[in-house]
Amino acid sequence: MRLGEYQELTVVKIVDFGVYLAEHGDGREGECRVLLPKKQVPEGTGQGDRIVVFLYKDSKDRMIATTNRPKLVIGELAVLRVAEVGKIGAFLDWGLEKDLLLPFREMTRKVQQGDEILVTLYLDKSSRLCASMKYLYDLLEQNPPYQKDDMVKGRVYEFSRDFGTFVAVDDRYSAMIPAHEDCSHLKIGDVIEAKVLGVKQDGKLDITLREKAYLQMDADAEKVMEIIEEFAGVLPFTDKASPEVIMRETGLSKNAFKRAVGRLYKERRIEITEKAIRKI
Repeated sequence: MRLGEYQELTVVKIVDFGVYLAEHGDGREGECRVLLPKKQVPEGTGQGDRIVVFLYKDSKDRMIATTNRPKLVIGELAVLRVAEVGKIGAFLDWGLEKDLLLPFREMTRKVQQGDEILVTLYLDKSSRLCASMKYLYDLLEQNPPYQKDDMVKGRVYEFSRDFGTFVAVDDRYSAMIPAHEDCSHLKIGDVIEAKVLGVKQDGKLDITLREKAYLQMDADAEKVMEIIEEFAGVLPFTDKASPEVIMRETGLSKNAFKRAVGRLYKERRIEITEKAIRKI
């Protein structure tokens, strides 16, 4: 009997409130049985019939079978809606009578009622089925039906300072926005639209929120101008500063910053000195 999975079991006993199922149904001693409640029993079911069911635990922590199909099984991912938030975590609607617990320790951000979040299913130390927002990377599929320059939709599920922003394209394919791209405006759970930069040899996607350089330049120039104004009209560094400084202060790569500064200089909106950029 495997919790969190579909199994084909045999009817070994019929009672007023349902049927009892077992793995083999051959009367072997000590064989584990599980109840399938009456309202779940297919019409015409008889002794010895085989039924495909999903196994989970009821509100009294007893193993129980259902013919309803949950939205999530062990080893898979699904987007579930937060039904409510309680004292020990959030409870997710996964299509069964008893909502699925998402413990606080398994959250990568605080969730609220009505949120839709990408989770996986696992068995905790007490053999209870729970949801987790962690460890999604290894469960995402590779070799998606996309290629360079395609537009895709995905859900942000993790941030890494060293690698970038991890995204589940179509909530199933592994993708990443590179670390040099500013994603500070995003949060876990955001659904974004991005362009495919390429497909890696391992079948994972590199994606970007940015347009092609010549289209992005105007937006970057306005962003740099706003930052100059925040510095009271004098930015205390130029495009000769280190990439780390430029990224920290502007959220742009050095190349993007240089293009934006070049656009502003050409439009005569700034002047560049040896150590600063000034608004004209």
